[in-house]
Amino acid sequence: MRSGSLSLRGAPRSRLFVLAGIVVALAGFLGWFATGPLHLASADDKPLSQGKPVTASSLEGQGYPAKAAVDGDPKTRWSSAFSDPQWIQVDLGAPAAVGRVVLNWERAYATAFELQVSVDGTNWRQVYATTTGTGGTQNLSVSGLGRYVRMYGTKRSSGYGFSLWELQVFGSSSAPATATVNPPSSASQSATAQPTGGTGTGGTGGTGAAGYIMAPNPVTNVKPSHEVPPNKGGFHEFQANCSVSRTNLGDDPIVFPGLAGASHLHTFMGNTTTNAATTIDSLTKGQTTCKAKGDLSAYWMPTLLNGDTVVNPVGLQTIYYKAGVSDYRSVRAFPKGLRFVVGNAKNTDADRFLAATEEGFECGDSYKNKNIPLTCPAERSVQLNIRYQAPSCWDGLHLDSPDHQSHMSYPVDTHTASGWVCPDSHPVAVPKLEFKMAWPVNGDMSKVRFTSGAGPTFHYDFMNAWDDRTLAAMVDGCIVAARQCDPRGHDGRDDQQPAPYVLNEQYLLP
Repeated sequence: MRSGSLSLRGAPRSRLFVLAGIVVALAGFLGWFATGPLHLASADDKPLSQGKPVTASSLEGQGYPAKAAVDGDPKTRWSSAFSDPQWIQVDLGAPAAVGRVVLNWERAYATAFELQVSVDGTNWRQVYATTTGTGGTQNLSVSGLGRYVRMYGTKRSSGYGFSLWELQVFGSSSAPATATVNPPSSASQSATAQPTGGTGTGGTGGTGAAGYIMAPNPVTNVKPSHEVPPNKGGFHEFQANCSVSRTNLGDDPIVFPGLAGASHLHTFMGNTTTNAATTIDSLTKGQTTCKAKGDLSAYWMPTLLNGDTVVNPVGLQTIYYKAGVSDYRSVRAFPKGLRFVVGNAKNTDADRFLAATEEGFECGDSYKNKNIPLTCPAERSVQLNIRYQAPSCWDGLHLDSPDHQSHMSYPVDTHTASGWVCPDSHPVAVPKLEFKMAWPVNGDMSKVRFTSGAGPTFHYDFMNAWDDRTLAAMVDGCIVAARQCDPRGHDGRDDQQPAPYVLNEQYLLP
């Protein structure tokens, strides 16, 4: 044996046991060193997704917010609208190597869905897919790098929506966290767009988290008003009276910005320049068909068809600006550039549609119709009418959100003297838009539909381009001052009093 070399031949049995023990211990240590950090990096004790910003395509109701799926509480849940497809996505705050996703389904689960990851919230990569989902708790091994993780459901197990007790994402952070503005804590009632909607700023605000457009002057440190105003009755509103400006265009500058002809046909009112390339800058350089010269906003809705014939509203149509909260004194003007979609172009829930209207579809003496009536009186004076109301609570931070709705919310009934109040997640009270549209169609209505589909698919879009001084004068002088203002002076109702304000050139004068 060479000097300095080590041989176990002939070594005492006790030395062999000791050395064997050292080898085993060393092997165990090396094994832990090789695999231990990987196990720790999976953060099994707490998901990367817990408590992080989350958005969803829709909600079954305000009691089932998107944030409930990442709050760590297995007794709260997110539930979607009762239609396909639907999605929920979580922003991890920084890129991560995603290795596992746990879906804890409620009884209403997805039989077909995908798990997707994205680094920017716009371009998605599939990391898992199934068409034979069985619900329960699914512990799914995946491999992908992304800041955003999305469950995209394409087929429900029942007539209800998609419902998750918890959505948990495990993995390891692959980059330092970057500062971002948190999106709203819950999604709104419904969505009309696919999750990859446009994010262009149009010259106002800047992009934050993917799909969010930041307000250049965010409203912070605001709490919803629970005060009881001295005058709870009467009117607190004004009207934007606008006629059709453009029609039968397959453009939608909110949902499909820059993509001419990408949407179903729309009928536009207000600004005369609205098209797929519209921005706030382009609107401010346009003209308007509204009575108020300062209202350069763009309003649009799906075109109505009778068979294959287009039916457009004739003359001025009324768009109410009302107080949606009980304390009308807390309402403030929209920020320039605010935009949103009201309703759901894919909606099949007629009851939900009716709840957002004043009287449902009306024609003649027929009211509270959940869908377009099959017949209406054939008198020449009879028209199809709808009055559809928008959410009137803003998060104060964003001019737009990925689904074009999550930055807005409907007020909540407190069932107290405070009445209707904005939720804490959307504390800023803004005017409640109400479309009051009338189409000259009656008699046989069996072939009447919207280009988006049946009656409950009716929806509308809004981009605020009001002259700031004019809008502020209208809000303060009409809504906050508890007046009913009408540029025409009369709404046609017997109980209507002449408006206390009239338009003079661009601004309102008392």
